[in-house]
Amino acid sequence: MQVCSQQPWNRDIAMSDDDDFMMDDDETYDFDYEDDDDEQGDQDVDIENMYYNAKAMKEDDPEAAIVEFRKVVEKEKEEGQKGDWGFKALKQIIKLSFLRGDKESTFKDYKELLTYTKSAVTRNYSEKSLNNILDRISSSATLDTDFMERFYSTTLESLQEAKNDRLFLKTNLKLAKLWLDRGEWGRLNKSLKGLHAALAKEGEEGLESENKGTYLLEVYALEIQMYTATKNNKKLKDLYHRTLHVKSAIPHPRIMGVIRECGGKMHMNEKQWQEAQTDFFESFRNYDEAGSLQRIQVLKYLVLATMLAQSDINPFDSQETKPYQSHPEITAMTSLVNAYQRNELEEFQRILRLNKTAIMSDPFIRAYIDDVLRNIRTSVLLALIKPYTRVTLSSIATHLKITVEEVEELCVALILDARIKGRIDGVQGILELEREKAVERERYEALRRVSESVGGLTKTAFEGLKVM
Repeated sequence: MQVCSQQPWNRDIAMSDDDDFMMDDDETYDFDYEDDDDEQGDQDVDIENMYYNAKAMKEDDPEAAIVEFRKVVEKEKEEGQKGDWGFKALKQIIKLSFLRGDKESTFKDYKELLTYTKSAVTRNYSEKSLNNILDRISSSATLDTDFMERFYSTTLESLQEAKNDRLFLKTNLKLAKLWLDRGEWGRLNKSLKGLHAALAKEGEEGLESENKGTYLLEVYALEIQMYTATKNNKKLKDLYHRTLHVKSAIPHPRIMGVIRECGGKMHMNEKQWQEAQTDFFESFRNYDEAGSLQRIQVLKYLVLATMLAQSDINPFDSQETKPYQSHPEITAMTSLVNAYQRNELEEFQRILRLNKTAIMSDPFIRAYIDDVLRNIRTSVLLALIKPYTRVTLSSIATHLKITVEEVEELCVALILDARIKGRIDGVQGILELEREKAVERERYEALRRVSESVGGLTKTAFEGLKVM
């Protein structure tokens, strides 16, 4: 990499390092170098040169680069003022130490960086920097949760001292999301309580009622995901309905996508298929608007709910979902719902067998696929027995490709639900239907009523003739 000794302010070189904590890491501010007598300007140029010389050493000799970046920080301190170049140098040191796996140095230099955010750099610039550093640190799968908690706790303490309520909330939300992703429910509960307490405070600087409503929905979204994952359906149901009544909020569509997805799963758990269908569609629509990849997974859930609701409406008929029906991850579900709505059991089972990994890899879908199979088998069974009064259970089993015991279970459910009238002869293995007997009884009753009416008319006419 070229050393910027001649033109340290060169924008092309300043923006060349895309793997920094920030893409605009080296974004320079407007310095006035026109006054040759301005000693401060000369000092700034010297520090800037030191920074870019250190940066040029990063790839070839990271340890030497760290030494040179520290010189930038010390140089600024000697001149009696913390500034932009010291802040940027510390960010580079933190990044290099983190990549080397030196947790203690990373943490120590990060604590020093936080002191710069109070007055040395602008609030917007410090917010962007801290957000990017925390994102990079959090994305590491190798760091232990205790280190993460220490890192975030230090950040939150600093932000409280600086009375930066907006960044405090954003950082706490980021921490809560980290605990959610890692399944750290105790730590997540602690973060959520802190967030609720912060939002309950009155008169927070920079937090208008509209923003509070928006932040509240973000907190609810995290809480709902926790209750969904821990299967706490009672609290989930209560919180879900509360989210739908939050006023004065303009949430990011991704947040509403999360809330509606969890609502759909809640309805599925309660076997409220149509309500689940509605929520999954709304979730898909929000994820699609947000450009989230989760829209594909939720679209699969929408197809699942449609089949369970035994709806004749194809979920891909809407203009929002139609573009995705040929998506590689969706085609199996598209074929599945088409076979389902046509009662093509063999085709349905064939598609399920051929796409077992694609469909059954999701635990949520896998939990309900037996219900879907039961529905389509029931529909085929009803069509199969329609012309008969007596059918052997073994013949139904052969047609449905299931065991006689499973057929008997289906028939019992249909009889109990009053969808068919009949009885099962368990000894002979026969389903006896009362359809014809019922029709005959109705015909006999109709004839009896007609006979009685005719008899009454005859008697009346006869009495009239006697009078005459």
